[in-house]
Amino acid sequence: MASRAEVAVPAGKIGITRRAAGTVAVVGNPNCGKSSLFNRLTGMSQRTANYPGVTVERRMGRATIGDTALDLIDLPGTYSLSPTSMDERIAVGVLFGRVPGTPLPDAILAVVDSTRLYQGLFLVQQLVELGRPIVVALTMSDAAERDGLKIDIARLQNRLGGVEIFPVVATTGRGVKALVASLGQVIASPPPEPIASWPELRSAVDELEPALGPEAAGFTRAEIERFIVEGEVEPETFSAPLLPPEAQAPLASVRERLFGNEPPLAEEARQRYRWIREVLAEVQTTSSVVSRRSAALIQWINQPWPSTVLFVLSMAIVFQAVFAWATPFMDLIDAGMGAAGAGAASVLPDGVLASFVADGIIAGVGSVIIFLPQILILFLFIILMEDTGYLARAAFLVDRAMRSIGLSGQSVIPLLSSFACAVPSIMATRVIPNRRDRIATIMASPFMTCSARLPVYALLIAAFVPNRELLIFNLQGAVLFGLYLLGIVGGVGTALLLKHSALRGAAPAFVLALPEFRVPNLRTVALKLLDRVRIFLRRAGTVIFVVAVIVWALAYFPRSDAVEADRLAARAQVAITLEGGQLEAAFEAIDNEAAAEHLAQSWLGRAGQWVEPAFAPLGWDWRVSAAVIAGFPAREVVVAVLGTIYAVGGEADEASLAERLTSATWPDGRAVFTLPMVLGLLVFYAWCLQCAATLAVIRRETNSWRWPVFAWAYMTVLGYTAALLIYQIGSA
Repeated sequence: MASRAEVAVPAGKIGITRRAAGTVAVVGNPNCGKSSLFNRLTGMSQRTANYPGVTVERRMGRATIGDTALDLIDLPGTYSLSPTSMDERIAVGVLFGRVPGTPLPDAILAVVDSTRLYQGLFLVQQLVELGRPIVVALTMSDAAERDGLKIDIARLQNRLGGVEIFPVVATTGRGVKALVASLGQVIASPPPEPIASWPELRSAVDELEPALGPEAAGFTRAEIERFIVEGEVEPETFSAPLLPPEAQAPLASVRERLFGNEPPLAEEARQRYRWIREVLAEVQTTSSVVSRRSAALIQWINQPWPSTVLFVLSMAIVFQAVFAWATPFMDLIDAGMGAAGAGAASVLPDGVLASFVADGIIAGVGSVIIFLPQILILFLFIILMEDTGYLARAAFLVDRAMRSIGLSGQSVIPLLSSFACAVPSIMATRVIPNRRDRIATIMASPFMTCSARLPVYALLIAAFVPNRELLIFNLQGAVLFGLYLLGIVGGVGTALLLKHSALRGAAPAFVLALPEFRVPNLRTVALKLLDRVRIFLRRAGTVIFVVAVIVWALAYFPRSDAVEADRLAARAQVAITLEGGQLEAAFEAIDNEAAAEHLAQSWLGRAGQWVEPAFAPLGWDWRVSAAVIAGFPAREVVVAVLGTIYAVGGEADEASLAERLTSATWPDGRAVFTLPMVLGLLVFYAWCLQCAATLAVIRRETNSWRWPVFAWAYMTVLGYTAALLIYQIGSA
């Protein structure tokens, strides 16, 4: 279970840590303001973990109300107790006490959007029927007032069996104090009176309950209701146990009488919405005070052409922000880490300790935090679009086009952001509720050409692709554009392949209620951003750091005393005849040659020589193979490794390194970097998953090593095969 922290809420105070008096489940429809209210109640010290065996997050926090402490669980959004996605199954599983490691909630805080009572009361009916103490929070009551909606709270409480109802504005805290006071007493409150929304179903439960016999103690009335409506289903994650055999015939009889030939879920919807319409006619009145200009603007935005233009502009801003706006901050972090490494190296004596601190620890930390600007910027835009209500509209707009490649409209933002970096884009797949669509998007994301590939592309294209015009295009630019297209083709093809094989299944119904446009709350946005950063640093960042240190060790050890002695002797020799700038240049050349020899006989160099036969059919020698292995933590280090191997130096620029690459030869005098070999190497980098950070995040987001191992193996085989074909056919 996630660790819990005691946090003061507006009506309470911080006291000593005490045992919680009970657990309250916070549940409601998606986009109803549930998470904002949860943040308001629990404050900054909430904790996030995963439910066991799945990637869905469990958010918990402790609210201290006077002398009472309550644990609050923020459940995933759901429209009803008949789940259709993993998120909804988790929410329903927690409410029925079926999720290991999560206690059965003692009470329920039902969150309902005041402007969408018609939708929210469907779930509230079912929650009341669970027979547990319950409180209802009507969020966005300020928006309801602006829209001219008036709700008779007393009458609504009466229709819901006496359930206490509190209008609140989570973003400002209005009404939260009264809600908190009620939560302090909710555990000891009696359950609400049954409501007569569907009397026939209650009668059916009374009829079926005796047929369960001794097993009846294992089911609540609410669970029996779900059996009647949903029928007998195969056990799935967090599902209820199967009914005993003797209950099958009575269940079939009850279902036949209740539903006839009608779909049970459709009949349930008819019955419950009939009751909701009766209640709303009694408790809700509307006065037309909505601004005509605002209504006209929203109606215009929802039309096809304006919505398409707005979507393209929004995606362009997101893409530009993640790709370009983050660059100065990433450069600043990179420069800071470089300065810290240089400072450590200057203070510490030359040797393994200085290299470990500068090139291992400091560079390893830098390889983690270098992603923070992109993660913060991407999630800032996603959170803002979600809280304003635009994210749902964007997903709906592109859903039809995305379904043609086996994905949903909610996949478009993660895939677009992959062109900057796959790490934040894979984390952004959390907005996709369907598990198959989410995993397919995760598997497609690493194919998109991220910014880390660009240094490799720039080096190889500038050195080996002629700078000439091809029709109206520059040949080098055309090759770069082709590599971007190649990544898109790889991602789309992978998504289609997976959705027709390992992730095959019925296309989920894309049910989406378009929320109203709202002004986001800065406090909620900040809390969500902080949560994303914390998750990345704690879980993915640790893996990236460890891999970076391991690669440093492979490149550093073992050290050759003979190489070091030759280096010192050469420096002493040139010091006799040279001085000034010439001496410094000579020292640099000697040090670069020594670094290349050290790397050649290191474990990394030996690994490159050991795997050379496997990559020789691609035209790679041991030096290219070693650089590819060293580039596993991050592709962008390949240029530095090649610079070291070819004695140009770890800070080599593209021009000096390109000259060395063009003159590199095999022992028999053949050129290593031929055009077919370079094109194959470019395709390999376009399709191979060579990024420890991406693998760590895939592990984190899928909660399993199976998918990152599959992604690495699949993309490596794909890249190897493509490079092999290009080199062999081109060389022939």
